[in-house]
Amino acid sequence: MTPKKIPLRMCLGCNEMKPKRELIRVVHQKDCSILLDATGKQQGRGAYICPQLSCLRAARKARRLEKAFSCRISEEIYDALETAMQQEGKADA
Repeated sequence: MTPKKIPLRMCLGCNEMKPKRELIRVVHQKDCSILLDATGKQQGRGAYICPQLSCLRAARKARRLEKAFSCRISEEIYDALETAMQQEGKADA
């Protein structure tokens, strides 16, 4: 038997290729809302980020989410993403 392929995605914060299941999906939906997708199955354009706050902050500083979604993202949305990541308990300090 051939080994099953593991899908890899690039983290927008650290630019490392990691297995898809280790990353958190950020979704840009048609109604211009941006949210974290824990299941990985919500509709919309997706981008992936490590579950560390340092990666989210690096992506925020370099505006990588804006480049991935081709739209302007307000500071309130970034703050909401940070609090949501902290509430999930997966984030580091």
